[in-house]
Amino acid sequence: MMLKKLRSGLWNYRSIVLIVFTPLLLLPLPLVIGTKEAECGFVLLLMAVYWITELIPLSMTAMFPAILFPMFGIMKSSEVAMTYFKDFHFLLVGVICLATSIEKWGLHRRIALRLVTMVGVNPAWLMLGFMSGCAFLSMWVQNTSAVTMVMPIMEAVVQQILKAKEEETAGEDNPNLQLDETDEDIGKNKEDVSDNKHPDVPEETCVEIQMVSPPAAAQAAVCHPAASRQSDRDLMMCKAMCLGIAYSSNIGGITTLPGTSPNLIFSEYLHQIYPSCDCINFGNWLLLCLPISVIMLLLTWIWLHWLFIGSDCRFLWRCGGGQSEKEKAARKVIEDEYRALGPMSSQEIITQLVFLLMVLLWLTRAPGFIPGWASLFPHHSGYITDATVALLLGLVFFIIPAYGPSRKYEAMISWDEFQASMPWKVALLVGGGFALAEGTKKSGLSFWVAELMTPLGDLPVMATVTIACIIVTTVTEVASNATTITIFLPILSPLAEAIHVNPLFVLIPATLCTSFSFLLPVSNPPNAVVFAYGHLSTIDMVKAGLGVNVIGVLAVLLAVATWGVPLFSLDTYPDWAPVLPEFNSTIP
Repeated sequence: MMLKKLRSGLWNYRSIVLIVFTPLLLLPLPLVIGTKEAECGFVLLLMAVYWITELIPLSMTAMFPAILFPMFGIMKSSEVAMTYFKDFHFLLVGVICLATSIEKWGLHRRIALRLVTMVGVNPAWLMLGFMSGCAFLSMWVQNTSAVTMVMPIMEAVVQQILKAKEEETAGEDNPNLQLDETDEDIGKNKEDVSDNKHPDVPEETCVEIQMVSPPAAAQAAVCHPAASRQSDRDLMMCKAMCLGIAYSSNIGGITTLPGTSPNLIFSEYLHQIYPSCDCINFGNWLLLCLPISVIMLLLTWIWLHWLFIGSDCRFLWRCGGGQSEKEKAARKVIEDEYRALGPMSSQEIITQLVFLLMVLLWLTRAPGFIPGWASLFPHHSGYITDATVALLLGLVFFIIPAYGPSRKYEAMISWDEFQASMPWKVALLVGGGFALAEGTKKSGLSFWVAELMTPLGDLPVMATVTIACIIVTTVTEVASNATTITIFLPILSPLAEAIHVNPLFVLIPATLCTSFSFLLPVSNPPNAVVFAYGHLSTIDMVKAGLGVNVIGVLAVLLAVATWGVPLFSLDTYPDWAPVLPEFNSTIP
């Protein structure tokens, strides 16, 4: 009995045991070896274990460099503090201001419904419409926000299609896209999706999922034996659409630098470690990643259709005329939804104009092939960044009045609304990553890792990049995207220097693959949000995610081996990267 109680107590306090024993196991590094490299390695490994296992909140683990680097004499406390807040944070603030206005005034709903009506209402094309809408939104807002915007629209459209068809065809087979509700009741009004596992969701955010419950007649029809075959087909279609929305948010997020946190972390890391590198900007990143996203989106759409609906591809040439009665009814419902929005409000117009202006200024700041508007400030070259644009236009939302002079003055967004959307945990996590990267540089750990990895230069460069992509894609399934890229950037950067390869050739594919967390509901917040609707099982996500992971890795490798080479001069070792005394001269 005592042994059982002891075992139960240890299990209940397993987190405390791991928190205590992890640093004890790593203590030989600073105590026995005692070099600055070993001491920094102790901090790096300790943070990596705590970040992956999340024994301590991610944001607090990110504070370890502020505690341990001064104690080990690696950096002064004031120096560590300066690394925690970078240009990245200003860019994040500006983008979140835009996202807050988009969500507050409902512009996302108009965009998503418009895209759906453009592609048609055949089930396959409807799925592509929702995927395209979610991918486009996630280019500009957080991936989680994009999913929480689009999923309620999809749920409402599907349920209203069901309701309309049940009223028109009582006693007949169930209509297309009907949901099978026997497994789980989806009539609840809210689902709280915990963000403790992943820092991409702000701590204050409670994901609210508004769902339209089907009428009693519809539920009875679902349970009717004569409709079981149609119900199974409709359930599979619903699974495909849910997964399509979850995956498309990650696919769209990689397209732009502010689209997802790993992209921003990579960009800021590059500026921190290689100050002379100015080859990454909004425009050339878009040129590289937009084709990747389009390829991934289309192949993922086809893969999900084949996996859940079947290999009948006749829908590809049925996009135009020849619609069935069910499809005509579905189109009417969606068009009614769009018309119910009414004319575009002044607030939506202002948000759209600021959004377009922000993108235009990003694209034209320093396009590379021609002088951008930043050249108008010749005496301050390099002073203006994408963050300057984002912060300036983000500030505009706090100034422009939301209503005319007939009402009391109220800005487009308020501080409370912004604060509810701002992912403060990501900001602290990224700051810890920047401090860690600076510490590895000052302690000499990065140089030591580079020397250790020099033998990898004997492998073909594409083989090295492929291995890095596979490792990163695997780790990001169990750790958050921001955590994964923060851990791997200080490792892969010295690797590229050690084998004398352009660091971008290794870092860009690894950064993109960090977003390919498609396998599990806990892999990232968008997966968790979609899973909370109750239409999916874990095995559904694993089956579909494996295929999408393969698609993603292959698309990224294709990009960096073809159009990425002239875009970033990947076939030459840049002058902004350090040249090690001894290196293998292998080049791509």
